[in-house]
Formats: sequence, structure tokens, C-alpha cells
Amino acid sequence: MGCDPVETVRWASGAVRILDQRALPGSVEYLDCRTVGELAHAIRTLAVRGAPAIGIAAAYGAALAALTASPGPGFTGGVEAGMDLLEATRPTAVNLSRALTSQRAVLRDPGNSGMIFEALLANAESILAADLEASRLMGRHGASLLHPGSRLLTHCNAGALATGGLGTALAVFYEAWDRGLLASAFADETRPLLQGSRLTAWELARAGIPVTVLPDSAAAGLLASGAVDAVFTGADRIACNGDVANKLGTYPLALAAREAGIPFYVVAPLSTFDPWTPDGPAIPIEQRDGGEVTSMGGCRTAPAGVSVYNPAFDVTPHELIAGIVTERGILRPPFDAAIAALPQSPGR
Repeated sequence: MGCDPVETVRWASGAVRILDQRALPGSVEYLDCRTVGELAHAIRTLAVRGAPAIGIAAAYGAALAALTASPGPGFTGGVEAGMDLLEATRPTAVNLSRALTSQRAVLRDPGNSGMIFEALLANAESILAADLEASRLMGRHGASLLHPGSRLLTHCNAGALATGGLGTALAVFYEAWDRGLLASAFADETRPLLQGSRLTAWELARAGIPVTVLPDSAAAGLLASGAVDAVFTGADRIACNGDVANKLGTYPLALAAREAGIPFYVVAPLSTFDPWTPDGPAIPIEQRDGGEVTSMGGCRTAPAGVSVYNPAFDVTPHELIAGIVTERGILRPPFDAAIAALPQSPGR
């Protein structure tokens, strides 16, 4: 894949350095989180977002907790408390809890006694490296589904900004562009926080890929017009039966794709599969602040006092999904059997 990684989340001189996605596309700004509390706030307020990126940030956060915890008998408890704080920030994306499960095992390993911070940092670096390699592999597997001249649609942001620096769904776009298979890209704006128009369009334009931004409500008509050959999205959690939680608006997009006879693909690493969640209804769905819906750019867009329903995610039933692209290859229905056969990923 010719696309250079974006440094979305990295360790830098005693801090977790994140690319502040709240400032995009207007400016590229980095934020150094020097306490676990600062990092937790950055995750909650979407300065860093996307299931794999949140997991990586939390893994580095565990190392930060060890660096800043008071030495002595309460050290381990202090690190655990820091990880608990991080784990409570976003309930839907399973990569977060996976990364912290892995870090808790490192913390409790007697072999790491006396070098807890170093061991946690090394494990976080390995989680980042695995994410980058998974992105490359997912891009290659996904591109194998395409033909020259393909026109692809995506929703929200499943690119470099949502991962360690390359992407899940957008890794397919990058690989297809490098192979000469991609003719054009479409990005839903993704209300209410516009991750598609702000972030995905920024990424694709940065890579030199022609991109058209459209309102979420225009996607069904675009699919019906025959202007799109396939839909690729990311995922925040995949249940054992193949049901997928992803950014709000993914479910109606999958319904529209089925109606138009267009394949709908999900691209996600093994760390996004949740072996403890049997199906979509069991996935916890984060509810966001209503102000994200009633205001935009500091201007009120709805009457004061109205009720707001603002889930961050919806669940797409597995019946609507043509395939799930992983670093191990492409899973096809029946997904329950295909998922059960997957190898264990870190934290599984």
C-alpha cells in the first residue's frame, strides 16, 4: 500500500500524542496527554476516535498510568484505576477493552516486576504494529473483491484517523487506488459530527483520490442510481453471529445497498470481534450528548427543550452483509461458523 501512515496515536516523551481530530479539516494539531485523565477526556470528546485507534490510545494510556502512578504498595492499584477510567470512556468499541485486557495481563505478570512501565509500553507498541500490519493485509484482501473502474461508497471514517495510521475500510480504497482499480470514492457526511465530510474526505483528498461528499440522506438514491459498485464500512464491534455495530447510519445504508443489489462489506481486524457478545441486540450502544444534534458550529438548530435521541452507533444484521474483510482473509456467510474458526487475537 503506497499510502504513508498518519501518526494518529503515538508515544512521545512521556505523553500519549494524538492527532486532534476535532480540529480537522481546518488544521492539523497534535495533543500531548500527560495524565490518564487528560487522555480519557480526549477519548470521550472524540479528539481520538475509531475503534482501533481508541484501543491503541488506551494501551498507551496504561503505560502512562504506570509512569504517573505513585510508587509503593498502591502502585498496581493506581495503574488498574487508570485503566478502569479509560475503559469507561466508550462502551461500544470493543477494541478498547481488548487492549486493556492485554495490558492488565502484562501488569499482573510476575516476570515484569520492576519494569512495569517498560513492559506496558512495549506491549502498546506491539498493538500499534499489529494494527498497521492488519491494515495493510485488509487493504489487499478487500481490493481483491474489486474490478477496474470501481466506484466505492463509505460511511463515517474508517481510515488512518480511526486506526494506528492506515485504516480498515479506507485501506481497501488506498490499495485499490494503488492498483488502478478505484475510479472514484463517495463519502457520506455522517451526521451529526460529520466524520465523513471532515475526516474521510480529508484523508482521501490527501491521498489524491477523487472523493465526492454527500448528505447521509442522499446515499439510498445514489445507490439506486447505479453510480456505486460496492459499499465498504468499518466496525466498532462484531458479534459472534456477524451482526455489526458501526457508526449511526450504517444500518439504513446496508438496507439501501441490499435493495439496490449492491454488495455491502465490513472491514475490521480480529480485535473488533467480540467472542462474549452473541448477537447485535447484546451490543451496548453509546448514547451521546443531545447538543451534538441540536447545535452545529455553535449555532442552535433545534428549539430549546426538545428531546433528543442521539445513539453513536447502530447495528447492521449479518443478513445484510456480503462479506467481512479481516487481516486473515474474507469471511462469508454463514458468519457464525466463520467467526468461530478465527484465531485468537490479542486480548481475545
